[in-house]
Amino acid sequence: MPRIDLRRLETLRGLDLTVWPPGYRANYQPAEASDHWYPEIECADPGERDDIIFRKLQKQIQYAWERSSFYRSRWEQAGVSPATLKCLADLPKFPVIQKADLRQAQAEHPPFGDYLCVDPSRVARIHGTSGTTGRPTVFGIDNGDWERIGEAHARVLWGAGIRPRDRVLICSFFSLYLGSWGALKGCERLGAAVFPFGAGVAGQTRMAVEWARQMQPTALYSTPSYALHFAETARREGVDPRSFGIRTLFFSGEPGAGIPSTKHQIEETFGGACIDLGTMAEMTPWMSSGECRHRTGMHLYQDIVYTEVCDPQSYQPVPYGYEGTPVYTHLERTSQPMIRLVSNDRTRWIDEPCRCGRTYPRLPDGLYGRYDDMFIVRGENIYPSTIEDTLRSTEGFGGEFQVIISREETMDELLVRAEYAPSHGDPEKLNALRVTIRERLRTRLGVHPVVELVPSGELPRHEFKARRVVDDRELYRHSAGERQDEV
Repeated sequence: MPRIDLRRLETLRGLDLTVWPPGYRANYQPAEASDHWYPEIECADPGERDDIIFRKLQKQIQYAWERSSFYRSRWEQAGVSPATLKCLADLPKFPVIQKADLRQAQAEHPPFGDYLCVDPSRVARIHGTSGTTGRPTVFGIDNGDWERIGEAHARVLWGAGIRPRDRVLICSFFSLYLGSWGALKGCERLGAAVFPFGAGVAGQTRMAVEWARQMQPTALYSTPSYALHFAETARREGVDPRSFGIRTLFFSGEPGAGIPSTKHQIEETFGGACIDLGTMAEMTPWMSSGECRHRTGMHLYQDIVYTEVCDPQSYQPVPYGYEGTPVYTHLERTSQPMIRLVSNDRTRWIDEPCRCGRTYPRLPDGLYGRYDDMFIVRGENIYPSTIEDTLRSTEGFGGEFQVIISREETMDELLVRAEYAPSHGDPEKLNALRVTIRERLRTRLGVHPVVELVPSGELPRHEFKARRVVDDRELYRHSAGERQDEV
């Protein structure tokens, strides 16, 4: 492989890596037939590319050290500084940060926290989390970061197969949530026609079906669960989802697009390629992990956001081939840089070649769950993604499910409430389906679940991320405590 010629990159592609943050040519686009946005970087010898990554990392850490008391104080406590970073292998010496650290920083230094590295007057966009599980996290983004976010997303979407000729239907909330805005910005930068339909309003999905019939989008962005809900709504309206002509469906927000049976169902339903993308909203550009059109797992665009897959206790990188949690570090962020942010997602990484020619490490199974989504039933570690994969690969499953964990006396009970397809409604087929699901779940989970089958369409659908697990054991512990008090 030839060495990366920085001068040629600047002349040919308009990418200036001699400055930090890098300079981008706003009107640059590769030839439409090209598989790569920056082939010299994406297909480079990994060692050559690591030199570029390391130089960026040095600049990013020095920048945070000089401008953020949040990082400086943590690094001083850990005995590290910019001088500690002599090679990429030194990054794990720096402490990780968690979402709880960000919330605490913003509570103590409102509204953006003391990890904001620009003057608040430079913040051009304010986004954030919903706060449904605690204090909302505020994202302050300056104009330079927003333009670089568009550049990164356009590049990764190009790798996923999106082209300027595409018409992209975005069915996701346009609110504080960054996912839909990132997809919009990336598609605009790439030059595709963008159809920001949104989601969340009563009756909006039915309207989206009618608009899709008229506009014939060639690409769709949403969560995987919403795409399946969209398809169900279309069928109720007498429309075959394949008739829309959608050839590329790209997703983030939940693990479904990386679950084999869910990916297969989406592709069979729409007749298009299901592309898995995404990291975390805090890590925007969140598309820095993304599948290519060959769908062999998410490439880690390490020169945009540097990703380590780490042991979930020690936060030290695990060898290729092993499972861990991604730990992310921005390389081009000026406003709120994240340096070694723990995701708590579950994944496995490899460094095997991909047919597309990119030489990045890959997550061959995507992000297939979360360590904090895991629940324990009778001593077994159970992940919702395993249940979803089992159900969606079973003929006769009707489209949605719910998991309810309860406790009777001292024993945990696992109830899986699953919809059945109309084709399996007679008593004999229904009983056979119940037995099949129970045995497949028992084999994969290691516990004996109770399986309850309900007609298709009975369980709730969600316009955003699916919420399928209910743990009632806390209610049992509370009521047991009350009984003990009465005694």
